[in-house]
Amino acid sequence: MLLNLLILLYVACAVSLTVYACSQLFLLVVYLRHRHDAVPTPAVNEWPTVVVQLPLYNERYVVGRLLDAMAALDYPREKLTVQVLDDSTDTTVEITAAKVAVLSADGLNIQHVRRLERTGYKAGALAYGMTLTDAEYMMVLDADFVPPPDFLRKTIPHLVTRPKLGMVQTRWGHLNPFGNLLTLGQTLALDSHFVVEQTARSRGGWLMTFNGSGGVWRTKCIQEAGGWRDLTLTEDLDLSYRAQLAGWEFLYLPDVVVPGELPPQIAAYKQQQARWAKGTTQTLGHTLSPLWRSDFSLSRRVMATLHLCQYMPHPLMMVLLILTPPLLVTNSLQHLSLSVLGVVGLVTPLIYVISQQALYIDWAKRLMAFPVLMALGTGIAWSNTQAVLSGLLGRSTEFRRTPKFAKEWQISGYALKRDPALWVELLLAIYSLWGTYLALRLSPALAPWLGVYSFSFVMIVLWGIRDRMALHRAQQVAPAQ
Repeated sequence: MLLNLLILLYVACAVSLTVYACSQLFLLVVYLRHRHDAVPTPAVNEWPTVVVQLPLYNERYVVGRLLDAMAALDYPREKLTVQVLDDSTDTTVEITAAKVAVLSADGLNIQHVRRLERTGYKAGALAYGMTLTDAEYMMVLDADFVPPPDFLRKTIPHLVTRPKLGMVQTRWGHLNPFGNLLTLGQTLALDSHFVVEQTARSRGGWLMTFNGSGGVWRTKCIQEAGGWRDLTLTEDLDLSYRAQLAGWEFLYLPDVVVPGELPPQIAAYKQQQARWAKGTTQTLGHTLSPLWRSDFSLSRRVMATLHLCQYMPHPLMMVLLILTPPLLVTNSLQHLSLSVLGVVGLVTPLIYVISQQALYIDWAKRLMAFPVLMALGTGIAWSNTQAVLSGLLGRSTEFRRTPKFAKEWQISGYALKRDPALWVELLLAIYSLWGTYLALRLSPALAPWLGVYSFSFVMIVLWGIRDRMALHRAQQVAPAQ
């Protein structure tokens, strides 16, 4: 009886992963159909008022670069306000105050906003900033991004000329793609999202999201959707769905690029991904019921649901990994096959290839980092599974910012010194190697699949150990700055 239940669970996980992979295929097809669609910038007779909101929390290495970019924005100064929403507890406060004073003296309407308490984290800071302005539009930018000077001139006209348009999102670029193999691997993942997925959702009429940075909101849209709230760790995703459920439209502009910094430390990357995984799962819990009660078409509701479930594959992958060796030993997989999952699973690598080809002349060279991306996507399955389960169980956790360095991360005071998942990932590496050995003996068709798990967990563990050693060596030479 127990064995039959385990087989049933195994099949259910495999089918669920296949369904999710099929949704990626739909996105790819829609992207290929619309990839050459042009979105010309409309003409504007009079520029509206805009406030740029910069939520900060301990960003001393990047805040100067960020504020210089604000001073370079090509937009009528009398219509532009910059809010530096600074919740910092370190020297970022003094650095920001000095820079704000200089820019203010140069004629930029810039405000250094300090709250008494960091209530609501980023969402709370954005909501508080809204109470201090009556601007018609709001640009939100994280501290590690550097917008081009013409950013507002390329985004605001779409909002001005389309009354039902609530938000315009732009494509993320990368400030440090070649920082190390980790950052290069991340470019493949982010590029696939911003080139294929966001384009397909926007042009295909499906629900899309504000990505937390590099977007411009209509103030009225935020207000009618219920404002920023801190019920989840992904306040951007939460507000995006509430706004579209309230009837607002979103637009994605892939040709407007805002470069940002990629985490160069594996622990920082895992922390970022876990926050996104938990926040997305929390948003799923809050959004699923109103989504399916809406009058959206069936395809919009299905694709939105699968989007909100985008981190569920990691728990499913973990269940498959844990079940496979015992089922191999009991000879229970002889009549089961993952061939369908293997075929549709090729869609994701194809998306990576197409997105790189669309953006870069040296796309083939960049794809050499695919093994790194494969290791990242599978190797963080454990930490993301913990995050997803925490979200499903309604556990509250602190909003942990992704540290930004703009320098050698090893000598930074923001470098993460602990990685609690490392020891579990070491056990999973050993377990998956054992599973690969069993597969080679009992079911060779499964050996490549289990080999991917082995490679990924081994790589993640080695990366974590390497980062720890590098951090220790660097801080012996020079204390953290």
